[in-house]
Amino acid sequence: MVRSLVVTQKDQFQAMIRLLNTNVNGNVKIMYALTAIKGVGRRYSNLVCKKADVDMSKRAGELTGEELERLVDIIQNPLQYKIPQWFLNRQKDHTTGKYSQLVSNQVHSTLREDLERMKKMRVHRGLRHVVGLRVRGQHTKTTGRRGRTVGVTKKK
Repeated sequence: MVRSLVVTQKDQFQAMIRLLNTNVNGNVKIMYALTAIKGVGRRYSNLVCKKADVDMSKRAGELTGEELERLVDIIQNPLQYKIPQWFLNRQKDHTTGKYSQLVSNQVHSTLREDLERMKKMRVHRGLRHVVGLRVRGQHTKTTGRRGRTVGVTKKK
């Protein structure tokens, strides 16, 4: 098996990198490798790489420790590096009113807290979550019958 991977020093390359509680593949280019982190998409990772002045043609395993620290710092504190508020995935938090970028474990816990808040307030969206129905206004009469039966049932 021939790999087209050029490395200057063998001990410098890492096949797997641990960033923000996520295993990142070192063989993939850095922009696409960062998308393995939950809460970081392609556009956000592209912007982060540009702000960190990281060469986009490099593989993730070729980066130095300093470059990785810079990337993690920008991902965690985007507003300090002049990333616009509209680019972030948590806008106007319900409790604090602040804009932030949720990453890795924060995404899951915040989603759970939001669902619990909606259920407690007895909001329509929260009630749909409780019952296990579609939440975003989809039709349920004829579609989505695999998990739960909704609408018309067949007679035996």
